[in-house]
Amino acid sequence: MAMPRVPRFVMPDRLPTFLAVGTLLSLVLAFGCGAPDVESTNDVHEMGPEMGPGVGSVAFSTSCAEAAQPAFERAVASLHSFWFSEADEGFQRVAELDPDCAMAHWGRAMTLWGNPMTRAAPSGARVEAALEAVARARSLAEAATPREQMYIEAAAALYEGHPEVGHLQRMQAHEEAMRSLMEAHPDDSEAAIFYGRIVVGNAPPDDLTFSRQLHAAQVMEPLFQEQPEHPGLAHYLIHAYDAPPIAEKGLDAALRYADIAPDAPHALHMPTHIFTRIGYWEESIELNARSAAAEESPGAAVHPLDYMVYAHLQLGQDQAAGQVVDHARELAAEVPGGLVSYNFAGLQARYALERDRWDEAVRLEVSEGAPPFVAGVTRFARALGAARSGDATGGEAEVRELEVLRDRSRADGDEYWATVVEVQRLAAAAWVAHARAQDDEALRLAREAAELEGTVEKHPVTPGPLLPASELLGDLLLELDRPGDALVAYEATLEQERNRARAHFGAARAAEAAGNEPAAERHFTALLELLQDADPERPDRVAARRWADGG
Repeated sequence: MAMPRVPRFVMPDRLPTFLAVGTLLSLVLAFGCGAPDVESTNDVHEMGPEMGPGVGSVAFSTSCAEAAQPAFERAVASLHSFWFSEADEGFQRVAELDPDCAMAHWGRAMTLWGNPMTRAAPSGARVEAALEAVARARSLAEAATPREQMYIEAAAALYEGHPEVGHLQRMQAHEEAMRSLMEAHPDDSEAAIFYGRIVVGNAPPDDLTFSRQLHAAQVMEPLFQEQPEHPGLAHYLIHAYDAPPIAEKGLDAALRYADIAPDAPHALHMPTHIFTRIGYWEESIELNARSAAAEESPGAAVHPLDYMVYAHLQLGQDQAAGQVVDHARELAAEVPGGLVSYNFAGLQARYALERDRWDEAVRLEVSEGAPPFVAGVTRFARALGAARSGDATGGEAEVRELEVLRDRSRADGDEYWATVVEVQRLAAAAWVAHARAQDDEALRLAREAAELEGTVEKHPVTPGPLLPASELLGDLLLELDRPGDALVAYEATLEQERNRARAHFGAARAAEAAGNEPAAERHFTALLELLQDADPERPDRVAARRWADGG
């Protein structure tokens, strides 16, 4: 079913122009009311919803000095948008304004945890700093309310037992503590919001019923109706609905979040998680350009740039995508040792693979010191590039490296990324087998890759698979002159990854070869809509226009 179009976003006054793709690129290249919590104590101060410019509205009552309350609520609002540097400075400011405020140190501990949605452990140095903040908060706890003491103990659960107790176990302990806090203080909306966020963060990536995400959304949706300017509610609802079958449920939050917290770089990016799921590429480009321009560090900017490259490629704008890739490489040069990140590896790999530039994929360099799931991105691209160029030996060598990386992920206890790397290994091995004319084996491996990829959801770090395994299965079936089966594989891809130009093009060619005129019309029509502003020489654009002209 066709989705209604999203209104295009208007740049804020300080970034006034946005209509042209070139302007958006130059922007990136140039820059690097809610109900208050209730507690029956005479010393609790409450603030209204106004947090100052650009971070949204949070009402979080504390027993801290009245003069510190505005700074505290602004820091919490920044924390809800994962603007960690701003939040940390804010909580330190609160401690200066009120040295006896235990909640200032709770805030620092929560900020040092980082992004719970990645399920990645903070560094040892950050854990130590957070434990110091927890200790300081506990030392001031006599002046805090019982509710505040529960907040402090919930933060402590994230860190205590490190390193013997694993990070995911500590996240689960934090969830249990937040549930107890929420149940003990049902009028405390912040307790419910922080509970909702950790429920989403703890949701297993292989639960394709999304039961935990939907539970968290059920907790937060009524609060969002009451507090429409709350940044955390918009943010965490987007995360809760960040999956193809339920993405439309997050559209309201996605449309509103950038306006709620326009000064927070991550708030500008987050709506594009939903836009990517439903194929709103122009809107994704605009907000990711703003987000990348607002980010304070090269490493942080590369995340929205990866999403931006992905969106440009779906619109057939290879030249624009290439400019973003070049800019990301410039950012990498500013960081000692380069950027050893998924998104930096991902945007380079997807730029080659989405364009079928197998020669470019083979030449990609594996970043020294990259963790297994990051190195897997580049190894996968190199393996496909070699195999699809006819170099079975080179492809097989990369497939062996992927096997090593898969085993390293499992040894590290990271079964999710081990599964992702195994999908990449199987998909690449299928093309190695095809390069050796072992086509039965190639199909077996390609189908196994597609089936395995269907057992897990994508990680929030990425806009999508580098090339979906089901799409690669479609490519293989098309090469083997089985267009009817190829069409099924491409359409399976489009059920999960909507408005993918490459999948539509594959489906259109397969349908045409199979004599399925209705399907050919459907997919060529979708291509024509997607590629209105594409580079003229794009093969899919040329083919779609030729089809539209009758042959």
